[in-house]
Amino acid sequence: MPIILFDGVCNFCNRTINIILKYDKDAYFQFAPSQSNAAMGIMQQFGLEQQAITSVILIDNEKVYTKTDAVIQIANRLSGWPILFRLLKFIPKSIRNFGYDLIAKNRYTLFGKRDQCMIPAASARNRFLQ
Repeated sequence: MPIILFDGVCNFCNRTINIILKYDKDAYFQFAPSQSNAAMGIMQQFGLEQQAITSVILIDNEKVYTKTDAVIQIANRLSGWPILFRLLKFIPKSIRNFGYDLIAKNRYTLFGKRDQCMIPAASARNRFLQ
């Protein structure tokens, strides 16, 4: 099952995960906050450094996707308005990742930060790796 690694204390990241949960009608994805032991183990398994978590990371079929590549791959599995993120593939990667990096670098300033990782709703808890 594909796993999305995300910054568990970032408000923007948590809102994004809630959107994915809502529009992932097939319950295709599992999730792991980067601060969790599960995420650290997965990152080590795939040779990813801790600073890589400034990006959303998707592990799918032993392939690692980051930044806008991950966003596009995730959007391919969603329903509703989030499928519009598929259109990012038509923008040159360097340009779309520049925008992504700009938001990622300033995400705490723009959207805030939590003191602890999000606690998923009971209905989705089984999809979160610890």
